[in-house]
Amino acid sequence: MTNFIYLASQSPRRRQLLEQLGVSCELLLAEAGEDSEALEAVLDGESPTAYVQRVTQLKLDAAVARLKKRGLPSAPVLCSDTTVALGRRIYGKPENEADAARMLGELAGTTHRVLTAVAVQSGRKRLQALNVSRVTFAPMSRSQIRAYVSSGEPMGKAGAYAVQGRVAMYISHISGSYSGIMGLPLHETAGLLRAAGLKI
Repeated sequence: MTNFIYLASQSPRRRQLLEQLGVSCELLLAEAGEDSEALEAVLDGESPTAYVQRVTQLKLDAAVARLKKRGLPSAPVLCSDTTVALGRRIYGKPENEADAARMLGELAGTTHRVLTAVAVQSGRKRLQALNVSRVTFAPMSRSQIRAYVSSGEPMGKAGAYAVQGRVAMYISHISGSYSGIMGLPLHETAGLLRAAGLKI
């Protein structure tokens, strides 16, 4: 079997992380008609763990349907979703700069969780894993938050930050998986891909 999978994610970081494992991937992205943002809506009273796992499963369902519809060659399909949580409060992608500043203001000076769920479909077999890491932010002043938001880096990122980016100067402690915080926990992902038949 070749080390080839479909990656249903627009994240260049996830593609880079798979390359780190020596896994080549073809992107299997949503078409213009698909409302992929709607999949990320939070249900009332939903816990961060239930949320990130449910969204990942929905993304995988959509990706598998996309694969069949396009008549592409068979190969494992990987989906992943990352969310940031402070207590039971879920921090998704910021809607705009003001929303990003609000999120960062709430996360500054706290320890929060970063939850990344991974799911792989290989034929009829579906495999899944969850990684939970903890990130501690030092306090941030309003001007520091403004400067970070104006860099544009927080947009499109869960919790309004990228751990591998400029915000690292405010991260005082990490407990868990650095690659999981980036968006694809490599230890868990490698295990799923091996179970799906890849030789890595």
